[in-house]
Amino acid sequence: MLRRGQFFVVITRLILQTMVSLVSPPSLGNPAIRTVLLKQLYFTGLEAAKIIVLVAVILGTVIVSQVIGLVGGGNGSLTGKVLVWVVFLELGPLLTAMIVIARSGTAIAAELGSMKINGEIMALERLGIHPERYLLLPRVVGVAASVVFLTIYFVLTSFVGGFLIVSFGHHIPYDQFIQGIVASLGLREVAVLTAKAMAFGFIIPLICCNAGMSVGTSATEIPQAATRAVISSLFSVFALDGLITYLASLMAIA
Repeated sequence: MLRRGQFFVVITRLILQTMVSLVSPPSLGNPAIRTVLLKQLYFTGLEAAKIIVLVAVILGTVIVSQVIGLVGGGNGSLTGKVLVWVVFLELGPLLTAMIVIARSGTAIAAELGSMKINGEIMALERLGIHPERYLLLPRVVGVAASVVFLTIYFVLTSFVGGFLIVSFGHHIPYDQFIQGIVASLGLREVAVLTAKAMAFGFIIPLICCNAGMSVGTSATEIPQAATRAVISSLFSVFALDGLITYLASLMAIA
């Protein structure tokens, strides 16, 4: 219980430091910080897009096929509604976050752990450079922006890819499919998706940065930090997902 309390205190402190860094010079306008940010956007966002496409199309195809197997191909409206309920609100944000954790989360923890052991972080401090501002800020902003982009990309790819692939073998009325999506998609659903994507996008790099910078002096601590970052990120993502879904359901009832 004490360790969990310390964990939440550290994450809260990192969140506050990131918010302060956003409005305090040097911020993202600094050339060195902007370079790290662009590299993070490229690695986390663009390079993960091809994995997102594959997973999203497979997921959309499986879900549409299962719905057609249950109710038949003539009920395109229900197919669209199920995609919104399952992919848009739940699996899209969750699977995107898991892919980012597996790729970028481990990389961030291992990279910062190596910098800590090699004395690079200490060298930055001696030069008067805040490690949190140079190392933490661009990674948090880069991963957060990438997760939001990838989540939207995942949902759209799943909808379009799943429908197109399954429609070759089954007759799904296009107008009914779109009607089902529009009928189930409102401001509440968009707000839930945005809240999950932003929450996941911020919590993942914060946890992974903390795991990497907590490495001591032994190189064997680097894989331990990466493992700790993955486990803690997954737990936090699932906890946030449940919390946001629960709060959204309370708002819908009210």
